[in-house]
Amino acid sequence: MRRQQAEARGRQGERIAAWWLRLKGWRILDRRVKTGVGEIDLVAKKGMTVAFVEVKTRATIEEAEAFLEPRTMQRVIAAAEALAPSYAAEGHDVRIDAVLCAPGRRPRHLENIWQGW
Repeated sequence: MRRQQAEARGRQGERIAAWWLRLKGWRILDRRVKTGVGEIDLVAKKGMTVAFVEVKTRATIEEAEAFLEPRTMQRVIAAAEALAPSYAAEGHDVRIDAVLCAPGRRPRHLENIWQGW
């Protein structure tokens, strides 16, 4: 797939993921936040929880989940650690979530995925 197509698919997935999270009561604080160690696709807040969200968009939900690989997760973890002080106050729970997107399927929200890494 050409880079431009992949970029467009990724941005579409991020829009869908943000929409899905808002339907579940989350407020989107930021999108595509870059740090020196990685990028966070979405930063979301619900109650006292701040989630740094990795969005994966592929042909199937299963394929999207397979792309949550250790190298990607290490980058997301490092970026979340760098950004947490900017988005979470004392007493907030901070976690890393993922939203998996595929054409014609409901997004799948995986909560607190960092624990497996």
